[in-house]
Amino acid sequence: MKKIIISIVAFVVVTNVNAQTPIDQILRNIETNNKELQANAQLVASQKLESKTDNNLPDPTLSYAHLWNNKDKNNTIGELVVSQSFDFPSLYFTRNKLNQLKSGAFDGQKEVFRQSILLQAKEVCLDIIMLRKQKQILAERLRNAEELSAMYTKRLQTGDANVIETNKINLELLNVRTEASMNESALRNKMQELTALNGNIPVVFEENNYPAAVLPANYDELKNEVIASDYTLQALNSQSLAARQQITVNKSQWLPKLELGYRRNTESGEPFNGVVVGFSFPLFENRNKVKVAKAQSLNVDLLKESATLSVESELVQLYRDATTLRTSMNEYEKTFQAQQDLAMLKEALTGGQISMIEYFVEVSVVYQSKQNYLQLENQYQKAIAKIYKNKL
Repeated sequence: MKKIIISIVAFVVVTNVNAQTPIDQILRNIETNNKELQANAQLVASQKLESKTDNNLPDPTLSYAHLWNNKDKNNTIGELVVSQSFDFPSLYFTRNKLNQLKSGAFDGQKEVFRQSILLQAKEVCLDIIMLRKQKQILAERLRNAEELSAMYTKRLQTGDANVIETNKINLELLNVRTEASMNESALRNKMQELTALNGNIPVVFEENNYPAAVLPANYDELKNEVIASDYTLQALNSQSLAARQQITVNKSQWLPKLELGYRRNTESGEPFNGVVVGFSFPLFENRNKVKVAKAQSLNVDLLKESATLSVESELVQLYRDATTLRTSMNEYEKTFQAQQDLAMLKEALTGGQISMIEYFVEVSVVYQSKQNYLQLENQYQKAIAKIYKNKL
């Protein structure tokens, strides 16, 4: 029985962890289909291969000399030399470790680029949801305006309404139709932008509600989590390790280069075979290379410190903005619960209890408040998305 209960609990946990929102599914498709990400992946692959070429052996050399006597052309000497030069053996191990660290740095840069594309895509999805919410409000406004326009047109014919009131309603109807048309255009553009991010492969995204976005109360825990998972800082940390290893490589390059080969000489009339051994001492080639590597390492370390400060500063601003936005949203939500219902306002207008001017003043305030709330909600969602961008 215990095994069954444990299995059920494990299944529920795994299901919750693996559950994906519609936005997450869109992001996974974009991660696969986005052309910029595909191009960047090829760039990183080429950078890794190029880095490995620094540890290749030099090309072998083959030379042949044919000498003859000026007095007797039949008296000739031939010499064949085949040789292979290489660095001190320990240097290949040191450079191989450097290549591994560079590979990690390239992967880090790849993750930073991937994150930027996915964050852009998520913000587009959030904008689409906002536009759809606006579309619902505009549809409600349009329906009310059309009903009032039809009603006051009849009242005008029977003498129960004046031209000024009818024209004001018709103007409201025109304004709402214009806003609805602009909303449709913006929504189509955002869907097209999402399709472009998906490699021009059509996407199906019909979500009308935002994903759950809760701002943690403990800022210090959030700060530690964000800094520990920030892809930019991880990439710079890999670059820093690679830069330190580069110092070690440049120091090792003062070791002598070696050369081994085969030599065949026919000077005495009989061929002589032998071994060629040579050493090359890098007295001039590596001058100042260690100083250059140290300067580059210091540069990366300073960039890492600067990036850490930037991440902390951005996080503070995002956290403050999200807190302020959440507070404003709560105030709007309380006001919406306490305010007068739009249907009641319409009944009061049609019943003659309030004037057309009073109705439009009240309705304009309500709809503007709803639009403001949608803007706040969208900005809050984007702030949370940027805070947790490292989880994309």
